[in-house]
Amino acid sequence: MPMILVTGGAGYIGSHTVLQLLLAGYNVLAVDNFDNSSAVAISRVKELAGKLAKNFSFVELDLRNRAALEKVFTNQKFDAVIHFAGLKAVGESVQKPLLYFDNNLIGTIILFQVMVAHGCKKLVFSSSATVYGWPKEVPCTEEFPLSSTNPYGRTKLIIEEMCRDLYCADKNWKIILLRYFNPVGAHPSGFIGEDPRGIPNNLMPFVQQVAVGRLPSLTVFGNDYKTCDGTGVRDYIHVVDLAEGHIAALRKLDDPKIGCEVYNLGTGKGTSVLEMVKAFEQASGKKIPLAMGGRRPGDAEIVYASTKKAEKELNWKAKHDIDDMCRDQWNWASKNPYGYGRSGDSPK
Repeated sequence: MPMILVTGGAGYIGSHTVLQLLLAGYNVLAVDNFDNSSAVAISRVKELAGKLAKNFSFVELDLRNRAALEKVFTNQKFDAVIHFAGLKAVGESVQKPLLYFDNNLIGTIILFQVMVAHGCKKLVFSSSATVYGWPKEVPCTEEFPLSSTNPYGRTKLIIEEMCRDLYCADKNWKIILLRYFNPVGAHPSGFIGEDPRGIPNNLMPFVQQVAVGRLPSLTVFGNDYKTCDGTGVRDYIHVVDLAEGHIAALRKLDDPKIGCEVYNLGTGKGTSVLEMVKAFEQASGKKIPLAMGGRRPGDAEIVYASTKKAEKELNWKAKHDIDDMCRDQWNWASKNPYGYGRSGDSPK
């Protein structure tokens, strides 16, 4: 079976994708610098993979360390690369833009240079719906105009442009850009899941921390939008569905007609903040106290994906609904209230 390099393989989406790749019969080598992830995720992926763990290896490195990355490519030939590695907190990127440009852009440039040097020109890139900025209409299609409202989103946009330029310069490249909407949930085992550091940026990890007693209440930013209940609407996708989307993209790279193509990965349905909270309360049996806050500047009212292109061309469709997402998120949270158990974290 093909050998796949996964960058950022210990992260939330990376770890779930590594597991699904192994279960689908791929050989995987993952790299990660543990900047925003945990080595525990790697050992748990191996446990979940069972006998297939023999097809998995891991190297701790930072993509900006060219010598270390060269060594990986010298020791192992790769059929394709799935590139997740990158910092991803919007608020932090606004405060520390240089950190994001250095980590996300320099790391990616070095990865691409090393791939070229070793003749590996098949890539699946982890992009984001943030490249649509604040869309004027919904659902978002892949042809929408692109813009970014923060340095994190800008790094995704610049890397997408890099990929298009690479293909334009050398038609041997085969590249798929996957624009995710809002990944949530966890592996059904409750053994791996999202483990954000500090105060979470996204809705579901925040809800989860309120449910396990780590935070007192959930702040809802804006309840006067023109939506079903006044709260913002987003397209939430189960992380296992998202991982399966990467396998579909890898298979598509074998299509001789593929150049540099982009696909949305979402459910194609919008869910409001309060609808999501209600579904989580049902799944967990916990009441989530709410604090109503004002709208955040720049937050869009309604954002969800058009998934027709991915369904047609990748033969992929999200299978899980918000009840599945909340059930699996709670299973992970209740078994791992302090995530992967970093030092300094202890249950109250």
